[in-house]
Formats: sequence, structure tokens, C-alpha cells
Amino acid sequence: MKRTTLLSIATLALGGMLAVPGFAQNPNTQGAGPGVVDPGHPRVNEVNARQQNQQDRIANGVKSGELTPRETVKLEKQQQHIDNQEKRDMAAHNGHLTKGEQNKLNREQNRASKDIYKDKHNAAVR
Repeated sequence: MKRTTLLSIATLALGGMLAVPGFAQNPNTQGAGPGVVDPGHPRVNEVNARQQNQQDRIANGVKSGELTPRETVKLEKQQQHIDNQEKRDMAAHNGHLTKGEQNKLNREQNRASKDIYKDKHNAAVR
């Protein structure tokens, strides 16, 4: 009788844990909690991939000599501003980004992309 009761309690406890939203099976919809990044969220992944691409372009410009130290500092500050905005937006939505926030970050990255291109291709002006 004791063994059956313990087994029933364990089954109920396990069943209760599976019903909790934090234990959802789909990682793309799982909430990460306040201030925590949800690495499975597609909008977050898209924004982060774009951010990494911009950083790589800046690093390549430094390595090739296409970017001056002054241009590099300006572009890095611009990227840091975008990263800080993303963190604030995600903190407000349990590690996720709304579609509107993603669109705003994409517009900022578009502007930054143009600035990177312009700074990397202004050799005649230097």
C-alpha cells in the first residue's frame, strides 16, 4: 500500500511539473523570464545573427585597413546602442522581442549597415 501511494504521489508531482508553462516542449515558445535571453526565439535569433554580421564587417574593415580608428569607434558605439536597445526590449518581454521591436532594430541595423559601407568605401576622401 505504501509503495502504491508513493508511486501515485510521484506521478502526480511529475504530471504537475509538465503542466507548468516553463516546461513547455517547444523551445521557440518557451518564456525565458525577466531579463533572460530566450535563445530559441526566432526574432531574437534573427536580430542577433544580424548584429554578429555587422560586427564581423567592422572587424574585417579594421583588419583590411578600410576603417580608421575614429570610424571604428563610431561604428562600435552605434552597434552598442542597438545591442542595448535590444536588451531593454527583451527585458520587457521575458527574453522575447515583439514584431514591432524587431522591425525597429532592423531599421537601426539598416542604418548601421549603410554607415559601415560608407566608412569602408571612402578611401578617396581620406
